[in-house]
Amino acid sequence: MTPTASPSTSDGRSPYDQAGRRRVGLCQRSLRCPGGMPWLADMREAPEDRAVRSFLSAIRVGDLCGGVASEVTRSGVAVTLDGFPARPLGFVGSLDRPWGQPRSEGVEVGQRITAEVIAIDPPAGRVRLSLAATGNPELWAFLKRLAPGQILAGTVASIESFGVFVALDDGPGHPVFPGVGFITIPELSWCHFETATDIVRVGERVSCGFLHFDTTNGEARLSLRATRPDPFQDFADGVAAGRTLRGRVTRLVPFGAFVQVADGVEGLIHLKDLARTPVRTPQEVVGVGDEVLVVVTDIDRGRRKLALSRRELPSR
Repeated sequence: MTPTASPSTSDGRSPYDQAGRRRVGLCQRSLRCPGGMPWLADMREAPEDRAVRSFLSAIRVGDLCGGVASEVTRSGVAVTLDGFPARPLGFVGSLDRPWGQPRSEGVEVGQRITAEVIAIDPPAGRVRLSLAATGNPELWAFLKRLAPGQILAGTVASIESFGVFVALDDGPGHPVFPGVGFITIPELSWCHFETATDIVRVGERVSCGFLHFDTTNGEARLSLRATRPDPFQDFADGVAAGRTLRGRVTRLVPFGAFVQVADGVEGLIHLKDLARTPVRTPQEVVGVGDEVLVVVTDIDRGRRKLALSRRELPSR
């Protein structure tokens, strides 16, 4: 196969800005690839659908798109993109507008904007744009450089009911939140806990694994538990289905009881497996704090789920 030539523009202008991001309007109107095969559309599609699909095929996440705000609502801004005047394909969600800007100073109909592409939905014919990205280029550039699994160090800046903010040692600060790093509640620990303060404290130094770049909030999603051994996997290495274990009841729920069988490892006894005779509630046979014997019936490493039973205990 003969390789196609590198893309060029008909007027000799570079389709990239100084930061190396593609200017989509320019690319869409004037890029040509000599020797390349044209895009083949499904002839059953309506002409406008084919035009939308063709236009979107040239756009990539991270591109800069220019356009005009055609409609402004509480949910966001519809944008008619350069190169496709037929209807608005761009959309800036309410969380993707410039942070900290009063609503009275927001985007107005007819205003020209330049925003970064953060998602493309070809079936819906929509390009999700972020003005927060173009308004905070240093923060965006830092977050884009991070790789999944990378270890980031910082200080716990704030503890909320929905997670923990971390002020990272490296990179710029966040224009709105207490820290650029954020740990959701499940990512704090492998073990069951009641509140985030059981695991960390404000001012505490932490090292976390980077999970992904949250483009909606301009955050580095982090995991504290990823930097620590998973007790469930260690448990699964030494225990097989059919093993009888002793554990302590930690929680009762309508569908059964959770039992801790090792440090950081809990399993569920389903209601039907709590006793040999049917029971309507777990409280009929066990209580929180009870020491019980259980049989391991299933170990799911991938989902970190442990199934237990009292009904299958050997008869005495």
